[in-house]
Amino acid sequence: MHVIEDRKEWCEIIDQCHQADFYHTFDYHQISKKEGEKPVLLRYSQGTSHILLPLLIRDIEGTKLKDATSVYGYVGPLGKNIGPDFNNSGFKKQLDNFLKENQIISVFSRLHPYISNQKEILKNIGDIVSHGKVVNINLTKSLDEQKQEYKRRLRTYINKESKEYEIIDGMCDTYLDPFIETYCENMKRVKAKPSYFFGKNYFYELLASRQINAELSVAIHKDSGEFAGGAIFTKKGNTIQYHLSGVKSKFFHLNPIKLLIDHARIKGTEEGYTNLNLGGGLGGQEKDSLFYFKSGFSKEHREFNSWQYIVDEPKYNQLLKEKEGLEKPMDKSSCFFPLYRQHMDSDNLEISKINCLANDE
Repeated sequence: MHVIEDRKEWCEIIDQCHQADFYHTFDYHQISKKEGEKPVLLRYSQGTSHILLPLLIRDIEGTKLKDATSVYGYVGPLGKNIGPDFNNSGFKKQLDNFLKENQIISVFSRLHPYISNQKEILKNIGDIVSHGKVVNINLTKSLDEQKQEYKRRLRTYINKESKEYEIIDGMCDTYLDPFIETYCENMKRVKAKPSYFFGKNYFYELLASRQINAELSVAIHKDSGEFAGGAIFTKKGNTIQYHLSGVKSKFFHLNPIKLLIDHARIKGTEEGYTNLNLGGGLGGQEKDSLFYFKSGFSKEHREFNSWQYIVDEPKYNQLLKEKEGLEKPMDKSSCFFPLYRQHMDSDNLEISKINCLANDE
């Protein structure tokens, strides 16, 4: 197993993989890593078959142990020449050796709904856990065919919004700070977990990276000239990702996000992209209001899974037992993984005091 940490080597090998999304890039891992987390790209080769697995390795507080996780988004392994009959035993052996040598007792990674061979790569290595669906707009269809899949009420709203707002692309110098502030206010309003908050540097570096290729689109209220809302979309390979968005509270009554997504759909189709991924519901749920909103754009859904692997079960269970004795009871019916981190990851931070326009700490 070859371990890559160097930027040049990471970039060169990811650029050779047509399936790679921005979530797999060196830049996104550097932007996303928290204090004490180390990004690595694992490379495995077997004849003409190759596997790449990006991870964030982190310490487990109060122990000499570590675990590994993925960046926020859709990640998982990348494979070349991996068919349905691929024998992954060699990959599993080398992966286990690397994990045990580094005292990594568990691995968690969100998987990518558009990468087809991840299950073949990971079969019999831990569990693949379903988290519902994501909504995809198929950009290979004509613009008219795409819009025919919109719910009638959505089409009505977009027609109204097009009279109220002007969509502007690429005006980061003028509108990025208002967007950051608005995004942060929206996350506070819905009482989002601290992991959904990002400092100013995150947004600036995200939009500056050529590897990530992110674009900010904003909605300007025509009558007042005010910034009403915005969305960040990324473009890599054949796929556009709807990454982050925010709307000023005074414009909630005619939310411009619908118009911003419609604008991205039209532009992406004209630029030759294949898919626009709108993501799923909160926590992968298919019955919440967020999923209902997104499913108004398309009837085409993709499966969203995560990979959960307990590498050293005795140490995992011992750590779980120790944490249960120190902290409030854990919800063992929860899909949270690893379970011993259920109350560890800064969820007690007072979100009302978060200032997204401050530099990242």
